[in-house]
Amino acid sequence: MMTTESRPSAISVADRLTEHVLGKMSPGMRLPSESDLAERYGVSRVTMREAVKMLAGRGLLDVARGRRAIVRQPDGSVFAEFLTSLLRSDPKCLFDLIQVRRSLELQSVTMAARQASRAGLMAAEAALDRMRLAAADVSRNEQGAELRFHQADVDFHEALALASGNRVLSYLFEGMASALRESFHASRRGQQMRGVTLKESVAAHTHILACVKSGDAKAASDAMSRLIDDAERDIRAAYGPPVTP
Repeated sequence: MMTTESRPSAISVADRLTEHVLGKMSPGMRLPSESDLAERYGVSRVTMREAVKMLAGRGLLDVARGRRAIVRQPDGSVFAEFLTSLLRSDPKCLFDLIQVRRSLELQSVTMAARQASRAGLMAAEAALDRMRLAAADVSRNEQGAELRFHQADVDFHEALALASGNRVLSYLFEGMASALRESFHASRRGQQMRGVTLKESVAAHTHILACVKSGDAKAASDAMSRLIDDAERDIRAAYGPPVTP
């Protein structure tokens, strides 16, 4: 069992091992055995095992009993868990998410309009089609249709990040997916209070994509800015203004 005294040592080793994994190793590669790693870093196997668990918790390693740890393909799972727990513990953090979205979304559509990848545009078109279908299903009161709409909406924004060609943006939007779904659900409550239909939401997204496809970065940025302004207004209507300390 890991003692209280040995935990700081495990944290230090985990930080050094993280540098090695990120700087020297590629996804799919296996780490040396725990005994070899313990000898290399000058710690006990118990301390080394705890350090490896820490890297697994950071989303860097896949660990299975009786096998050497494998370097994971980077994804946004750890970031996603953090955002989701933050929103569930304090819904007012939706306003913080809106502020972050504003910076990332405007950058995303601007870059996409200037250098849109074919794969990203096709993914955005497909997501928009799913939004249209789900909106029609919502109007017929089909079960689960609104959830499908929000998922397609998330896919649309992820696709624009993909179209931007920036891998960091794509990673961040992947990590924000579950938080975005929560945000879109909250926005929908405000839309209903304002009498805004899903058809109108689809039209706003269609306009954004049209601007991106035409290569008009300013128009795409302006259209996205209006969408986020509306989202903030809707969340404010649903939850009230954020409390300032």
